[in-house]
Amino acid sequence: MSNLPQGMVINAEVSPEFAEILTPDALALVAKLHHAFEPRRHELLKIRQDKVKLLDSGQKLDFLPETKHIREGDWKISPVPSALHCRRVEITGPVDAKMVINAFNSGADSYMTDFEDSNSPSWSNQIQGQINLKKAIRRELFLEQNGKKYALNDTIAVLQVRPRGWHLEEKHVTIDGKRVSGGIFDFALFLFHNAKEQIARGAGPFFYLPKLESHLEARLWNDIFIMAQEVVGLPRGTIKATVLIETINSAFEMDEMLYELREHSAGLNAGRWDYIFSCIKKFKVDKSFCLADRAKVTMTAPFMRAYALLLLKTCHHRGAPAIGGMSALIPIKNDPEKNAIAMAGIIGDKKRDAEDGYDGGWVAHPGLVEPAMIEFKKVLGDKLNQFEKQKPEVSVKASQLLDFQPEVPITEAGLRMNINVGIHYLGAWLAGNGCVPIHNLMEDAATAEISRSQVWQWIRSPKGVLDDGRKVTVELVKPLIKEELLKIKESGAIGLFDRAAEIFDQMSTGEHFEEFLTLPLYEEI
Repeated sequence: MSNLPQGMVINAEVSPEFAEILTPDALALVAKLHHAFEPRRHELLKIRQDKVKLLDSGQKLDFLPETKHIREGDWKISPVPSALHCRRVEITGPVDAKMVINAFNSGADSYMTDFEDSNSPSWSNQIQGQINLKKAIRRELFLEQNGKKYALNDTIAVLQVRPRGWHLEEKHVTIDGKRVSGGIFDFALFLFHNAKEQIARGAGPFFYLPKLESHLEARLWNDIFIMAQEVVGLPRGTIKATVLIETINSAFEMDEMLYELREHSAGLNAGRWDYIFSCIKKFKVDKSFCLADRAKVTMTAPFMRAYALLLLKTCHHRGAPAIGGMSALIPIKNDPEKNAIAMAGIIGDKKRDAEDGYDGGWVAHPGLVEPAMIEFKKVLGDKLNQFEKQKPEVSVKASQLLDFQPEVPITEAGLRMNINVGIHYLGAWLAGNGCVPIHNLMEDAATAEISRSQVWQWIRSPKGVLDDGRKVTVELVKPLIKEELLKIKESGAIGLFDRAAEIFDQMSTGEHFEEFLTLPLYEEI
């Protein structure tokens, strides 16, 4: 490509259609943000590693004494725009055209389109996703597939965009020989092409921010927003962003994150699956830590309940929306009995969130929008939110956030499920699909992370013992990997499963614990 910003190189094919996204002016915004903020991103990632070492050495997590004045201060976030007033049901999914159209048309109040955990970040997926969103915002996205036509309805959900987390890079774009941040790349391209068009259509540039571990990381996003708005020509505060509380560290800094983003905040979301993974990851060498089978670690577990109630109270105290997280259950079309059980699980999940006081919740499938909406409408009626539920009775202490139960049972079936899901998901991801229905659950990178990290931790924890008395060991796990790989292949699933099994083996039985499975995987696509 010609007319690239100074020092920028694109190491990938740029078709004429891709060039409509990768314009000189859009890439100039990427470059400006890179030069201004890349050093800070690396500093913050270094701080993450320093905190890991402290936790590994036995230091306890607690609320920050230096920000006590923020937690005890009398302040609120800036009011959110009218387009974000009603968020009872939000649907999420990757950025392929069919998903984009179906999600917009689903009847949900909001659609979080995902460049992160439910998207395999190939160059084609990332740029085609930008094209799809640009067309959809302008009502120009159409699709014909397998004899069916897909087009946008007159009334569609409000769009929110999740860029990649701070740990992820875009390897196909370098500046002065260094890769650009995947998050900055995704955010800048989308904002440049669409913000003013969204505003003209009554919405705005709204985002979800993943994987944050501290208020300093939220401050980095806030400073990026300020600069980007100035460059693009938007009034300060136009961008609004919801932070996913999906790391155990961030649970201790919810007030502080809202404060850092207060003129750009759209609230917090209880990102439960990454949160469970984060707990396993952060306490992986703690001999007293060990969680039961993934299926047993629900939102009613003590540490999850404390986290959910603290998030709710924090948001409403600050005039911010509190959005419930994702149930992984999906409709089961060919089995009415199992479908009834799944739907009961979904309904129970949304009923609990609504009755607790949450303003909305997430679903992963269009077929779940209506039942979820019914549960929120039962509680909210015509109200847009439940800010009046201030939860004065809730007082969450650090010890409650760290009350990691249940520890049992750990079963062979649960171990096999982790192995099967891990291999199945990794194989699909390597083949370009980041959101995969497996065993009647919608799996993305977060649930795959739980699978591989739990196996790794069970092997090393003295509490990692099956309910039949067998210790989880490398010698026990390796044959099960071969057996589950064979089952996946025989199922007819599509993916690069032999390589996935090798990677799962390395990540679950090797001495080194990889911080994110997507980091080494990304080098293979």
